[in-house]
Amino acid sequence: MAQSKVLLVLENFIGGKFVPCSSYIDSYNPSTGDVYCKVPDSGKEEVEAAVKAAKDAFPVWSSKSPLERSQILNKLADLIEHDLEAFAQAESMDQGKTITFARTVDIPRAAYNFRFFASSILHHVTECTEMATMGCVHYTLRAPVGVAGLISPWNLPLYLLTWKIAPAIACGNTVVAKPSEMTSVTAWMMCKLLEKAGVPHGVVNVVFGTGAKAGEALVCHPDVPLISFTGSTLTAQRITEKSAPHCKRLSLELGGKNPAIIFDDADLSQCIPTTVRSSFANQGEICLCTSRIFVQRGIYSDFLKRFVAEAKKWKTGNPSDPTVDVGALISKEHLEKVRNYVKKAQAEGATVLCGEGVDSLALPPGNQKGYFMLPTVIAEVKDESCCMQEEIFGPVTCVVAFDTEEEVIKRANGVKYGLAATVWSSNVGRVHRVARRLQSGLVWTNCWLVRDLNLPFGGMKASGIGREGAKDSYEFFTEVKTITIKH
Repeated sequence: MAQSKVLLVLENFIGGKFVPCSSYIDSYNPSTGDVYCKVPDSGKEEVEAAVKAAKDAFPVWSSKSPLERSQILNKLADLIEHDLEAFAQAESMDQGKTITFARTVDIPRAAYNFRFFASSILHHVTECTEMATMGCVHYTLRAPVGVAGLISPWNLPLYLLTWKIAPAIACGNTVVAKPSEMTSVTAWMMCKLLEKAGVPHGVVNVVFGTGAKAGEALVCHPDVPLISFTGSTLTAQRITEKSAPHCKRLSLELGGKNPAIIFDDADLSQCIPTTVRSSFANQGEICLCTSRIFVQRGIYSDFLKRFVAEAKKWKTGNPSDPTVDVGALISKEHLEKVRNYVKKAQAEGATVLCGEGVDSLALPPGNQKGYFMLPTVIAEVKDESCCMQEEIFGPVTCVVAFDTEEEVIKRANGVKYGLAATVWSSNVGRVHRVARRLQSGLVWTNCWLVRDLNLPFGGMKASGIGREGAKDSYEFFTEVKTITIKH
């Protein structure tokens, strides 16, 4: 694919209008390595304007009934679904993910996020208690917080942005959102639909730019009482420090180093294809991806042989090719970082069984400068290795053997993260026992990434603070007030 002669130039969306910026950042197509888009390099001035627009819009929007807000959210979902193919094409080009993944996962889920919260907002109830001896009745109210600052990552751009915007505005807040500067196009496209959906001016404002400038200005703004962030643990530490003087409410969904524990009674016909998918889906650029696979020694050799054979079947190449399973990684720098993890593992004596440095990668002529990497499986890795301790966030997974249940629980828990885990066994008692003891916010057994959005989502330890989901998001995006009536 040749570089487009006319670059796409994005603009901030503030107070219902597109506003040009004085300076711009280059955004690359990861599958070609070419600049194809200019993204605003926003800072304090732009954030200030967006926060003012959000503050001005808050009184009217917060006074609308849940049903009125619900109808607008449903209309926005309709409009995204109507333009699903255009959104999918843009997401694939901007992020490097396969068109198939964007078409079947990212964009349908983005629309569903609005649809889900449009429904859930209608079904929350408040509490009431009576103190008859005192002649009092107590009840609670929930009120929107105000202007919500929403910072979303580059791996699932519209999917995770709408997962924040939908509950925030459903609850009556107004928002200033900052998508990743590397993947801003679908957020900009969504802004074009807001007025048509009936979203009043200023309710949703989108400021594009880097975390260091636009993100920091948003986090430090005194009129933004709430920050929802998805991204790295390191950035979250900075957000925590910067927001502390303002006592902001934080929801932090961070990284993972997710184990899969495979016992010798697992159904490998289900386990192997699912674990390949959980390791390499979206180029391994999902915080829930499996990057440590513990296999009971009795089936270790058989599992490894079959797992590597299955991983080799995954096709890497042009993301717009519907037969491709693995697209491009987000950036040249990120590709280099992921490759360096593989080199470190080899230097420590680990064995790369397939993928990076072992198998040759054949790419179409137009994708030769793209940021591609084959699904990579590493064996004989020590638990203390950086490849077993740090989040790689690429198509790399490590497979190691274990002997006992007690041993594997201790090893699985032996990292700073605690986001997700999977357990494979046909022994129901063991499944419950192990799930209870794993230090993970989510545990899947005999499956992966089966989600009910009603239930809490979030991690333990360095994987985050807070939970998201129907009830949890409602509680985060509202303030509770207790009212006592004496009669």
